[in-house]
Amino acid sequence: MKPKACIFDLDGVIVDTAKYHYLAWKRLAKELGFEFTEKDNERLKGVSRMESLEILLSVGGIKIDDENVKLQLAEKKNKWYVEYINQMTKDEILPGVIEFLELLKSAGIKVAIGSASKNTITILERIGLKDFFDVIIDGTKISKAKPDPEVFLKAAEELGVRPEECCVFEDAVAGIQAAKSAGMKVIGVGDPTILKDADKVIQSFQGQTLGLIEF
Repeated sequence: MKPKACIFDLDGVIVDTAKYHYLAWKRLAKELGFEFTEKDNERLKGVSRMESLEILLSVGGIKIDDENVKLQLAEKKNKWYVEYINQMTKDEILPGVIEFLELLKSAGIKVAIGSASKNTITILERIGLKDFFDVIIDGTKISKAKPDPEVFLKAAEELGVRPEECCVFEDAVAGIQAAKSAGMKVIGVGDPTILKDADKVIQSFQGQTLGLIEF
């Protein structure tokens, strides 16, 4: 079986914006008076902005009950993050991604982005890939974060294909759970010990052929 559509997470799959998220969260933690390490940051993978803030505050042992204060902190982090990603270039597209996307296009397979990031369009514009995707579902179009399958189900709906005709590419456990819940095949991009629930796992897109999406 070969899927009719492939849905890609953005962060960690198409580009590595994780470093910019980390820099922005680390900056916020420093302002709040504590250190936020790369190990702490692992807990934020595939998690929404407000949930990420809660994790960050728990790392720092800080309790904030005022929702407005939390929103302001999240907005401050996002402002810094946007400053970082506005410096991005095409050079930051991960190895083999463009070649693999072109293979899919030439085979008539539809491609979509399914990301919780509200900065998806900005990033895609910066790296010159915005017009490459048939459908873009991002954090501005969904109300439920992964592992809820909403983002992938919406992508399938807009692509005009059934969920079971889709293959998802994900780098986070929550994303793999979301794809599975949507009834889709899922290929993990990254560490096979962490992404063990995926149908297949690749280290990168370099040298990949269409055989990758045959199940």
